[in-house]
Formats: sequence, structure tokens, C-alpha cells
Amino acid sequence: MSVKQLPETLINQIAAGEVIERPASAAKELIENAIDAGATRIEIATAGGGKSLIRITDNGSGMDAADLDLAVRRHCTSKISETLDDIRTLGFRGEALPSIGSVAKLTITSRRDGHSEGSQVAVVGGKMSGVKPAPANTGTVVEVRDIFFATPARLKFLKTEKAEAGAITEVVKRMAIAFPHIRFVLSGSDRTTLEFPATGDDHLSRMAQILGADFRDNAIEIDAMREDVGLSGFVGVPTFHRGNSAHQYAFVNGRPVQDKLILSALRGAYAESVPSGRYPVAVLSIRIDPALVDVNVHPAKSDVRFRDPGLVRGLIVGAIREALHREGDRAATTGTSGMMRA
Repeated sequence: MSVKQLPETLINQIAAGEVIERPASAAKELIENAIDAGATRIEIATAGGGKSLIRITDNGSGMDAADLDLAVRRHCTSKISETLDDIRTLGFRGEALPSIGSVAKLTITSRRDGHSEGSQVAVVGGKMSGVKPAPANTGTVVEVRDIFFATPARLKFLKTEKAEAGAITEVVKRMAIAFPHIRFVLSGSDRTTLEFPATGDDHLSRMAQILGADFRDNAIEIDAMREDVGLSGFVGVPTFHRGNSAHQYAFVNGRPVQDKLILSALRGAYAESVPSGRYPVAVLSIRIDPALVDVNVHPAKSDVRFRDPGLVRGLIVGAIREALHREGDRAATTGTSGMMRA
């Protein structure tokens, strides 16, 4: 059997299998693009749990016709040049848009700030139309319809519309916590509208929007530094716990991550103060030189690898235990019975 070059569409569909696992994956990538574009207002609309529709509208810097033509091609990005050692944006691989376009019906309409006219490009099942003029406000609207229509086998692995809509909600919540200066609105025919007004530098107010007003009264502030790694955020008092880990959020240089090392360190910090089977509530943000952390571990970019994992773990455990000791035996204001139902 001879070796042959795969068609570009098939290459993109293979890449999409890693980057776009479900509608929430597509929503995450598109929201990241909006944030990287400097948006201060991001609106997300969905239908059918994101299977039928995902529409992301932002007021960021926008793109011109030349940018749109390249944006839907693989490995085209404005975010890095020659090195992966200094990544300061959420996106950088240049794979999301062509991956989405290879498995769905993708339309992007955009107008660059200062330009009088907008442009539009469409990609349907990997086939791109030419860029054409289109009316548009400054910013970008990305519309994804019928995700995985081009790879129907993938549809069988998706969960119910309610579950997929919930996964998109979680993505938006994580982004909202990480970027309190941005207003997020999540709406659609398959959900109740959620709105998270911008809170500027008041991170705790944004956390209260997501985690509930009682988190503000039961949170302990964390602010620590070890060598060149900084840790900030808020953690709940030991008696303020939940029945699952859904209320634990971690960020590395502003990037939402679901990192096993960070979550393990959080469990270790509370090991002697939270009952077995219960989970502390926490929002942890790590600041580190981009050269000391690899965010290119997986195309989905939810995992990271630290150059010195022992240092990071020690910082988290030590900072949280010091904060808990500082607060003494402070009890949760909501009462134990209420938390046990959570």
C-alpha cells in the first residue's frame, strides 16, 4: 500500500476531532478569539444545546477581507510569530476556525475598527466561499450551524441538548470569572438568558455573580508569591463546601484550565478541614512567566505543564493553609444544612 497525502478537508476533520469535541469546545474557541480581539462585550446565543446554532457576537477590533480569507485556513493566526515560549493570548494554534468549518456550517462577518464596510466568509463542510462585502458593525459575528453535520458519526457521541447547553454555560462562567472587565450575555431558544455585567477590577463581585452572593461572605482572599510564581484569588472557609467540584475554578495567566496538579493541590490544602466526599469552593489564579509553563500540551488548551510542578503545588497548599489558619475557625454564614444540600 503506497503512502499518499490526505486531502485538506480530511486533515481539518482529523484536527477537529481533537480541537472540537462538542459544541462547548467550539464556543470556548470562539469566545477566546473574541477576548483576544479586545472585546468588552460578548454575546453568545445557542439553539439545540449548540448542536443547531452557536452565535458569538463581539465588539472587538474586527477583521478586514484579507484577514478573513486567512482566518479560516489552518495554522493562520495573528497571535504568535516564531516561538511558543512567550504565549500571552488565549488562542495561538490557528486551528479552531478551519476545524469548525470542516465539520459544520461556519459564517464569519466582521468589520475592522475604522473601516466603512464589513466582509463575510463562509465555510461549509470544509468548502470555503470567497470573501464578499457585507454590512456589519465594528467587531465580529461568528455563526456555527449544524455542528458535525459533515461527520455524522460524531453526533452519536453528543449528550442531550440540555447537557450540551449546560456545558456551554460552564465555559461562559469560566471565561466570565477570568475576565471581569467584559460583559457576557448568554441567550437562546434552549435556555434562560444569563447576563454577567462587567465589574472592572472588582473580581470578587464577578465571582459572586457566578458562585452566588453567599460566596462573598464566605471567601478568604489569597495573595502569595514563591520565587517567580504568584498566586491570587479567593477560597471558601472550610465549612463552605459543596457536593462536587463544579465550584472550583483555576486560571494560569488568565487562561481557564482544568489542571490535575492544581486541583490535587487544592484537595491537599483542605484535606484536614473538609469532610470526605465534600469539595471546597475556590477560584485560584496563577501568574507565571510564560516560558515556565507549556500551554501547548493538547489542542484543546485546557491542560498545562509547569516546568517546576513541585513549586506550584507547594505554593498553592502553603498559601491556602496559611489563609485558613489566619481566619481561624470562621464558620460559613449560610449554615451547614444549606451547604449539605448543595
